[in-house]
Amino acid sequence: MDKITMTPIIRGAYMEALGGPVVLLSDVEERSELPELKIDLKGADNPETYTAAVRAVEAETARIIRETFAALKADDGSLPAALRVPGIGSFFAGTDWAEADSVRQGGTRRLSPLPSAGRGDVAKGRIALVTGGAQGFGAEIARGLVGAGAFVIVADINADGARVFADMLNAGGVKRASAVAVDVSNEESVKAMADAIVAEVGGLDLLVSNAGVLRAGSVLELTAKDFELVTRINYSAFFLVVKQISPVMIRQRAAAPSWTSDIVQINSKSGLEGSNKNAAYAGGKFGGIGLVQSFAMELIEYGIKVNAICPGNFFDGPLWSDPDRGLFVQYLNTGKVPGAESVADVKRYYENKVPMGRGCEGPDVLKAILYCVDQAYETGQAVPVTGGQVMLK
Repeated sequence: MDKITMTPIIRGAYMEALGGPVVLLSDVEERSELPELKIDLKGADNPETYTAAVRAVEAETARIIRETFAALKADDGSLPAALRVPGIGSFFAGTDWAEADSVRQGGTRRLSPLPSAGRGDVAKGRIALVTGGAQGFGAEIARGLVGAGAFVIVADINADGARVFADMLNAGGVKRASAVAVDVSNEESVKAMADAIVAEVGGLDLLVSNAGVLRAGSVLELTAKDFELVTRINYSAFFLVVKQISPVMIRQRAAAPSWTSDIVQINSKSGLEGSNKNAAYAGGKFGGIGLVQSFAMELIEYGIKVNAICPGNFFDGPLWSDPDRGLFVQYLNTGKVPGAESVADVKRYYENKVPMGRGCEGPDVLKAILYCVDQAYETGQAVPVTGGQVMLK
């Protein structure tokens, strides 16, 4: 069993023993002065196909680690914050990145049980991944999760933009975010992202699958190339991300049976009703809800809840307002809004369709995400956040 496979299991054991999330840093060096975690490593090295037999091996390893952690506990419930695993390396745990890094540098060597989180602290200490997180809704979500106390990985095909935005989130001097490059339509890239997250912070508690594209156009005029692009990014990529991220959550759960994880797809109101001259986008979003419901049925066995958020129109983001490729321009050029002669006409038309009179904003979506995480008895749902524009029947 290699380090990428082992790390989420060890993180899960810490969470189960301490009662809350931790950041787990690692090093290939086995530091001899650290307590040794003695376990019999099984042969389940990061398999290409995540079979039931492989999961069973990991679950047995997790059971052994949980029992070993119980033996390492002091009378006050504390655990060594630094450990070494022969053949794997050294691990350093903390309630956030700064504390874990302090342990790595030789600081406090024990972690005490964590206080129970209140409803307002539902994201505190959790590790969250936001795909398409460098701009638009993704950036708003990432910023909000950092504000709620999460450690956020900003993932984007725009690697430079992701790094710049993560640096902005860390501007206060405390590391609350990091960046990773990913092409969500490429499985090797998604797998590399998952491995990078494990190597950096130990695991993952919340996946916000936000990356998406839109190419508007009539079914009579839209090219097959544009249709396939929208479908690949908005539908197929969600499958790829869940396929590669859920094993990380499953490994954690194997060692932390009381802990749940969350996958939230940022869908759209166009996933709840058709969209005129926008079939590729709406079709992919409808399909996304089908994936959400199907994944929810399958993954709840491993304590993973899967839900979708269906926002209304984010008029102020680049998806709508970009002067060259934004939807206002696209809709004006394709004649989707009858009689519109300017971008302002198109925007006014869409604002008037919302009973609350405005577009959806980042905080609106963030509240819905936190609801999904907080609600222990809900999975497979598509939650509208549309200002009343779309109402469930």
